[in-house]
Amino acid sequence: QVRLVESGGGLVQAGGSLRLSCAASGRTFSTYTVGWFRQTPGKEREFVASISWSGGHTTYSNSVKGRFTISRDSAKDTVYLQMNNLKPEDAARYYCAASEYEAYDIWGQGTQVTVSS
Repeated sequence: QVRLVESGGGLVQAGGSLRLSCAASGRTFSTYTVGWFRQTPGKEREFVASISWSGGHTTYSNSVKGRFTISRDSAKDTVYLQMNNLKPEDAARYYCAASEYEAYDIWGQGTQVTVSS
């Protein structure tokens, strides 16, 4: 069973950067698509970005395109989300999730990102 652990969240000023990490344990997730999602209280969980198992295909939400970059290091079994030019509206709890076939069915506990204006 794959387990996911996110890290790298914190407090940053608007315009700053953070890099989130999603590390797999228990079993490799090198054959999984991995996505990042975010959620604020009272709102639906929102898709942010995803990366294919090979790393060759990435997708982004329009709200983060051009500012965020998703990547993966298969040797470390880790997926990253580099977030640049952060805005107050990017503040949320960020989750990574893995999909072996169609649905994202493995989720981490999340890491909190706070952006001060």
